[in-house]
Amino acid sequence: MGVEKVILVTGGTGLVGQAIRELVDSEKPTDELWVFVGSKEADLSNLEQTKSLFEKYKPTHVIHLAAMVGGLFHNMSHNLDFLRTNIHINDNVLETSYRTGVKKVVSCLSTCIFPDKTTYPIDETMVHLGPPHPSNFGYSYAKRLIDISNKAYFQQHGCLFTSVIPCNVFGPHDNFNLQSSHVIPGLIRKLHCVVEKGEDKFTVLGSGKPLRQFIYSRDLARLFVWVLRYYEDVEPIILSVDEKDEVSISHAAEKIAEAFGFSGHLIYDTSMADGQFKKTASNAKLRQLNPDFSFTPFPVAIKETVDWFKENYNSARL
Repeated sequence: MGVEKVILVTGGTGLVGQAIRELVDSEKPTDELWVFVGSKEADLSNLEQTKSLFEKYKPTHVIHLAAMVGGLFHNMSHNLDFLRTNIHINDNVLETSYRTGVKKVVSCLSTCIFPDKTTYPIDETMVHLGPPHPSNFGYSYAKRLIDISNKAYFQQHGCLFTSVIPCNVFGPHDNFNLQSSHVIPGLIRKLHCVVEKGEDKFTVLGSGKPLRQFIYSRDLARLFVWVLRYYEDVEPIILSVDEKDEVSISHAAEKIAEAFGFSGHLIYDTSMADGQFKKTASNAKLRQLNPDFSFTPFPVAIKETVDWFKENYNSARL
């Protein structure tokens, strides 16, 4: 059987893209050609570069992961940059996909797009029911607009452009830069520095009380490929662990400490902002459509991520 799909993965060198690459390399599908591209190959906020990329690879399908991303404190100080850059990226990818006849686009959103003031658990119907948390409103509104665009492209042109909403993602190939990383890779990098210096105090910014659902990148990769192949709806779908698997930041820090074999003291710097206290998401839609999916246990995923970071420290994003 020949190649039936050419699947372009934007942001393909990042956390989720690398996990998808790892998965499809192990599967070796004969009817799919997967192409993973990063920002070094094309600046997707530039329309001409986006057009050139699509002309080069001629994709039939797109997994759109590319975005300007960052952690809490980076978002708080750069909301305008996150808004403008991501609006340009998303519009260029979707419009070029339409113009070149791409059959399906799966874009990646985030649970931070949901309203700050809401009831829990949040589900796919609640995305636009109020403003997002003020700490990252630029990124959140840019991502929300993908959902609006998907519905407009479907209404006007019949395009199957859809989106997924993952909870907080972590795993191998994450961004471990302390200035722009998300919480788990940031804590891993920080504790690695503590251990290397032989210190016995591991400081976590904030109270440690906020709650999060964390999804392992290798689990998310399996779900992304499932969505690409089988999910045929313009409406978004939440890709998240179960509600019972929500953990506190302090619990995550403790599991990271265990993975390092760290026996020192964990200290919480309560002078620093906690951000949104919780954003519990319902994965009922996912469970209905894919009931047998099994998530990697959180401590196992943390240990695999820590081990990967230690083994790949010299080539990791620091």
